[in-house]
Amino acid sequence: MVTVPVISSYVLQGLPAFVRDELGEKALRRANRAAAVDLELIESRNCFIPQQAVVSFANAIGREAGEENLGLLIAPTMDVSAYGTFGAYVFGADTLGQAIDRSIEALGYHSTGDRLSMTAFADEVRFSYRFALAGTEGHDIVACAAAGELLSLFRAYLPGNWRPLRVELDIEAPRHRSPFEDVFQCPVLFGAPAVALVAERRHLAAGARRPSPSMVTIEDVARDRPGGAPRRLLDIVAEQIRTQVLAGGVMIDDVARSMDTSTRSLQRELHQAGTDFRSLTSAVRIQRATELLQHTNGSITYVSTLLGYSSPSGFARAFKKVTGVGPDEFRRRHRSFNAERD
Repeated sequence: MVTVPVISSYVLQGLPAFVRDELGEKALRRANRAAAVDLELIESRNCFIPQQAVVSFANAIGREAGEENLGLLIAPTMDVSAYGTFGAYVFGADTLGQAIDRSIEALGYHSTGDRLSMTAFADEVRFSYRFALAGTEGHDIVACAAAGELLSLFRAYLPGNWRPLRVELDIEAPRHRSPFEDVFQCPVLFGAPAVALVAERRHLAAGARRPSPSMVTIEDVARDRPGGAPRRLLDIVAEQIRTQVLAGGVMIDDVARSMDTSTRSLQRELHQAGTDFRSLTSAVRIQRATELLQHTNGSITYVSTLLGYSSPSGFARAFKKVTGVGPDEFRRRHRSFNAERD
């Protein structure tokens, strides 16, 4: 059974817009094709995407930009506070040390395959992040972005003039180190075992610069992402189908590519798991259809088109086969039930 590490789509916050503004619309479309999904349409959704799709996107924009240190341009834009309930939970901590502990505790609701850790020695503390696909092509971009994420956490609790003792990156040393030190505003060590930020240990007791009114618990994070980031193959494939449905179309070739596997291998894995891509796609589409019919006023034709059906009649047949009633009747019953309950 294949293992596919995934990560929350929240890590993409603002990145597609950055690409459009800096490189243009065509470059963004090419990068989306490389990732095999329109990342802009899902960046603010609660979706999990293969980490390989993020790396493919980063590699594509790196080629478009022709920029040797693209990760350094992205790093200052990274901000864990934008990562939905995960970010709200982390930044709801009273002190920096507690925020780091919360990020480690909740990581399983944000990604799989990654590792966060904190170690203290003498007067220093090291907060480390190990990327699931470390060492693959494009990891240099991801490593710099990850360092920006770690910095965003520290800067929420420390004065504006604070600087790290050093940043450590698990990438090869570049030809020129000064751009890295200019961006991170501290010495930068290369060839480290993980991306890490090293600071004075006393800072762990620092309180938030702007106390958060958010009262988010780890249980809230769990409710927002039931079961955490998907780990089983069927759950991962279903999640990729869901992201494609949200983005406007589903193709098995795109799902396979986003998972860094071949279409034939994916079909074989699904067969061994007792299902097939068409059945999974149908289940995801019908589930999304019930949500849209219950909570929106979109016409049946509009819902049918949104979910990628070739015709409203085809959608109605598929919906009735699963639910036992047509979409119009389903919506009427739901509204009648709500009216009686009210």
